[in-house]
Amino acid sequence: MPTTIAIVEDDAVICEDLTRMIGETGDMTCICSCRNGQAALHKVPKCRPEVIIMDIQLPDISGIECTARIKRLLPETKVLMFTIRDDEDQIFQALEAGADGYLLKSARPPELMRALREITRGGGPMTTEVSRVVVQSFFKPVPAHDAWDDLTPRERDVLEFLVDGHVSKEIATRLFISVQTVNYHLKQIYQKMNVRTRTEAAVEYLRRRPARRA
Repeated sequence: MPTTIAIVEDDAVICEDLTRMIGETGDMTCICSCRNGQAALHKVPKCRPEVIIMDIQLPDISGIECTARIKRLLPETKVLMFTIRDDEDQIFQALEAGADGYLLKSARPPELMRALREITRGGGPMTTEVSRVVVQSFFKPVPAHDAWDDLTPRERDVLEFLVDGHVSKEIATRLFISVQTVNYHLKQIYQKMNVRTRTEAAVEYLRRRPARRA
């Protein structure tokens, strides 16, 4: 049976090209295409595709938030982020939301088809530039000072929810604050903990947590 693919992409030309390329493979088939996040949240869970090609820059909700919400409904479905940006924070937000792979739109069609097959087999395909960003993020010395002591109570609350896998909008809802306020707190957390991304902040938190509980 062909691998079933859903496409979430607001650019009509790109969506049509993806549908055509998938249809020409013989071992994959496109069963659903959506032009925005809300349509994806409505249609994709009903189709239950094996793989989703997810654009990040959607016109309503972000592809990252869309991924997080779909993954709660379809945890076994693989999500391949497909975007023009290799921004470090965006990469890690997507991975935290449950993305299984991350490919730039500059990838050539054969690379995209290989990525779709790899992700179906349980792999985590990434464009070379993205892989480099992920690898480099782990080569950072641990500061001797425990940055937890510098965080305000509200910043600690935000960090706790972040470690539990919540995105900014969910944190805002749970803490009864705006998304802008959450992002401000995250900026302060990054600065105080000497990190650059949500994933790095979570790693530093988990690394220090046993000492704080002792």
